[in-house]
Amino acid sequence: MSKVVIIGTGTMGVGIAAGFLAYGAKTIILGRDQAKADGTFKAIEAYADAVDPKWRDLGGQLIGGTIAAWNDWADTDLVVETVSERMDLKIALFADLDKRVPAHVPIGSNSSGFPISNIAKGLTTANRMFNAHYFMPAHVVPLVEIVLGEKSDPTLAEKVCDFYRAHGKKPVLVKKDIPGFLANRIQHALMREALSLVQEGIATPEDIDTAVRYSFGFRYAAVGPMTQKEISGWEGMTLAAEVIYPSLSNIAAPPACVMDLVKAGKSGIAKGEGFKKWPTDEAARVKKNYEIRLKAAFDVLKIAPDET
Repeated sequence: MSKVVIIGTGTMGVGIAAGFLAYGAKTIILGRDQAKADGTFKAIEAYADAVDPKWRDLGGQLIGGTIAAWNDWADTDLVVETVSERMDLKIALFADLDKRVPAHVPIGSNSSGFPISNIAKGLTTANRMFNAHYFMPAHVVPLVEIVLGEKSDPTLAEKVCDFYRAHGKKPVLVKKDIPGFLANRIQHALMREALSLVQEGIATPEDIDTAVRYSFGFRYAAVGPMTQKEISGWEGMTLAAEVIYPSLSNIAAPPACVMDLVKAGKSGIAKGEGFKKWPTDEAARVKKNYEIRLKAAFDVLKIAPDET
């Protein structure tokens, strides 16, 4: 049985723990106090049910503890930090883990914004520290970005990738901790163009959603953008790029159409309004459909699976 320690009891920690539990791992979740850790169990088990209703047959265990008191590191395969996105907090935690966790155990940070090079700077065992970046909802989305810092050991990183593959994830190895890592850089390139099109009055948010979902977005559940162009041929892409690239947005900050919303507190469904108003019943329906479709997309990925 594999053994994983998740540090942090928030949404990401719960989802990450569920992903491991669903694959039969001995899963330890640590919080600031015992009640915080124990309070996650119901949600973790429910998320594990969503991944595999038969996970209990695999013998996985769910254990709660406190960050300060936990000392059972024997046979631990991986530690993943998911605490609040505060640099000072992460630096202090990793300095503590540097001393407490046996030096052969890899430690990952789920931070999406802070490079592991900065979090682990000056630590004796920085070679076994990586970014291990998940995407919400962590128990459903298969991708985990394993990002090398300045001191990270590439060989150990490959082993961490293998460990994730054995637990149902699709890891990618990012060889340098540039801002945004890999997937978010691609995602933000798309969002910069989409928001610019809204700002310039060329398309509505609704039409952008439709254009992406029912064209190239629809195809990407089958293959990624690089393979899709291998199939269709690069000649047409390069010819079109010569015309399109010069007109693409290169703004260095989000445009007014979205910044004005954020400044007004209209940041999306959680606030009841973003580019449109979100009545409670409609918001619940959209979020439910989102999760149903994500699960269906995950099932699609299992059809004719990649050999690698």
